[in-house]
Amino acid sequence: MKAVILGCGRVGSMLAKILVENKWDVSVVDADPDAFASLGDNFPGQQINGRIMDEEVLNTASIASADLVVVLTSDDIANLMAAQMTHQKFDKEMVLVRVRDPIKAGAYQELGLKTICPTDIELGIILKELGIKQKKAKGG
Repeated sequence: MKAVILGCGRVGSMLAKILVENKWDVSVVDADPDAFASLGDNFPGQQINGRIMDEEVLNTASIASADLVVVLTSDDIANLMAAQMTHQKFDKEMVLVRVRDPIKAGAYQELGLKTICPTDIELGIILKELGIKQKKAKGG
């Protein structure tokens, strides 16, 4: 299986290492060359320094042959643009995108993107601890 991870922060680097341990072929893209240090010296996957919305960078990451694309930078707008481009231009169905803003996450879910919203997840955990049932938000 082939995975392309856009963003090599804490979550991206941890996911990349776990996938490699599970015999996945992994490419990681990040605009900050120092971000790859978190992968360690023996990371066998491809490390690509570049912008996640750059089509040439995505081609270098072999996104066309990816079974999974996960978009995890700290920039919601860049994440959503890269996810949309990956979904539409490269015809990828399995695109997971982190979006911190619940309203944007809901809107992009309606467009067919699989969003992960840490804000919603954290709020759900807090409310569960308090014994409060969470109502479904409109659009989310």
